[in-house]
Amino acid sequence: MERSKQMKHASMASRRLPVRSMAFALTVLAGLPALAGEPLWPGPATVVAEPDLKAPALKRTRQTAPNFRAPAATVCSDTPRMREVPDPQPPQRVRDVPTLVGKGGRSKVLMEAMPAPPPAPVAADAPAVATSVARSGLAVPYAPAPAPVRQQPAAPVTAGVVDDNADFGGFQQFLQRHAEAAQLGRDVSVRQRLRVIDAQGRPVPDAEVAVSSADGARMWARTDAGGQAWLHLNAFDDRDSASYRVDVRRDGRQAQAQLRRGQKDALEVRLPAAATAARARLDLVFMVDATGSMGDEIDKLRASLHDIVRGIEQLPSRPDVCLGLVAYRDRGDEYFVRSWDLTGNVAAFQQVLDGVRAGGGGDMPEAMNEAFDHAVQTLAWRGPATTRLLVSLADAPPHMDYPRPHYDQTMLAALGKGIKVFSVAASGQDTTGEIVQRQIAQYTGGRFIFLTYKDASDPGSGPGRETVHDVADYSVDTLDTLVVRLVREELAQLPKG
Repeated sequence: MERSKQMKHASMASRRLPVRSMAFALTVLAGLPALAGEPLWPGPATVVAEPDLKAPALKRTRQTAPNFRAPAATVCSDTPRMREVPDPQPPQRVRDVPTLVGKGGRSKVLMEAMPAPPPAPVAADAPAVATSVARSGLAVPYAPAPAPVRQQPAAPVTAGVVDDNADFGGFQQFLQRHAEAAQLGRDVSVRQRLRVIDAQGRPVPDAEVAVSSADGARMWARTDAGGQAWLHLNAFDDRDSASYRVDVRRDGRQAQAQLRRGQKDALEVRLPAAATAARARLDLVFMVDATGSMGDEIDKLRASLHDIVRGIEQLPSRPDVCLGLVAYRDRGDEYFVRSWDLTGNVAAFQQVLDGVRAGGGGDMPEAMNEAFDHAVQTLAWRGPATTRLLVSLADAPPHMDYPRPHYDQTMLAALGKGIKVFSVAASGQDTTGEIVQRQIAQYTGGRFIFLTYKDASDPGSGPGRETVHDVADYSVDTLDTLVVRLVREELAQLPKG
């Protein structure tokens, strides 16, 4: 395992970047005529695929239909329910050999393709297996595992954080320094800040936003807790349209405005009624790489996740919290992707966390694309007036050689559903993984978080302030304190009174 970590660290170098602040002004708005005969908003039931979106080659692609379902759940489950997500294309099986040591420290070699093994039988006294939704395997009620043996407290996990939207120029320089970035993701070089406010000037969170060009290019977003969304025009429009119609709605109220390509001012849209202040609702999902190379950290990360959950429960806003978990490995492992859907039962969720163990892996990339797509598209995210956050912990990039969906499609869907991603890079994450994690966080309005150590090149050196990642001017804290602070700052933006 340590040899695997050292090989991954050998390919990385640390650089320093300046941080720039950005200021925005407001602009007077005018409406645009509607596009006749075409639906404006995605429905809660049907997903329309984007046939012209192809990864990993970065090119200007056109989006004309939503690739997501609107979040529609009204409550979260009392009991975490596990869902097994099979690889859509059965993998080749593996066997142990003494010649090839993979990422998880396990010797592996590909054999002839064989059918995947049948799922493990469910205990006779377990409740009936439920039918799952699209993209899913079997959904099984969660049965609490025996309490784990208590070990000595682990050393704290320290982490740094950068905001690539606050220093957008620095983020663009990061992408330019790494030629590989041109083959990944979307073109985000042209962006516009949108802010939605009510009649009293307060932010309107979770407002639905549809952006349309006259020739049919479209994108969708939801505003965050501060009533803001970043719109990246080149990510969905390949024809440099001069202007766009922006439609906004929330709770039956609608407004329309015009966005001009190249305008320097922020776009502010005012809805005609006051926003409703209510108890904060928070959907929080953890997406965890559970392959073998995470073995030396997963216990510490598990303890940090427990502290994060407890810290959020104790926030002054006392949010109504639903928690979910997605764990993933890779082809040929014990499982491909597993998830536990959103639940309000915190004690049961913490038992689920206690059951997460590292294993499998073999090569460097993992099934991150598939796990991200499952987390965004299949989990039962709650509907209007909810703050939706996804915390992704990984030490490896996704398999871009697997069939779609790829992460760039899913991050468009995440923005359309109002899911903000905090990407956490664990020790060993390489340049490709850093590019992917930072793109996802930047596009969805989240943050890039990275574990830090006393010696950047040695994760065993203990907590510290150093990192191998291409970042600068970052703050450092324990991981749980850092994530709880980011959640607190997010919820603090909600309208009061």
